[in-house]
Amino acid sequence: MKVGTESKRFLAPETRTLNTGDAFFELSQEFNDLIARRAYELFELRGSVHGHDREDWLQALSEISRDVPVEITETPTGFTIRADVPGFSEKEIEVRVAPRSVCITGKREETLEQNNEETVNVERSSRQIFRAVELPSEIDPRQVNATVGDGLLEINLLKVGLGKKISVGAQAASA
Repeated sequence: MKVGTESKRFLAPETRTLNTGDAFFELSQEFNDLIARRAYELFELRGSVHGHDREDWLQALSEISRDVPVEITETPTGFTIRADVPGFSEKEIEVRVAPRSVCITGKREETLEQNNEETVNVERSSRQIFRAVELPSEIDPRQVNATVGDGLLEINLLKVGLGKKISVGAQAASA
């Protein structure tokens, strides 16, 4: 068995509730508010009929957001996070890093045009991603490398506090 080459893979939990003290709480709150506003619009479009809150919320979530599956690989010196972000370019994705967590956000505009002889119909929609991932150990936020290609975002992170073994010397007793 080689020392230092082991790695383990695990999938990040699908849902995580951020609390006030978390690094990305405000960003999460903005995203949540956007979905809530859209859900309320859907409620009003339905004629303000109660009893469909969950349906309105899920529809708003599906219109605004995209699921971001994440895979995390841990080695003795760091982590590699791979996230599926099809259709997003490097200019549309933002990665934020805190000592024990990573936040992936992205936004892109989609336009669908339909041309007929009499009418032109143009529809625009916004697709966003938001994913906060908690890490099992602390990383160095200054030592991050992120690349995107073929719909896959790869983030490489280095752990901090990797202790090293030091020798302890004896000191002669003085009188």
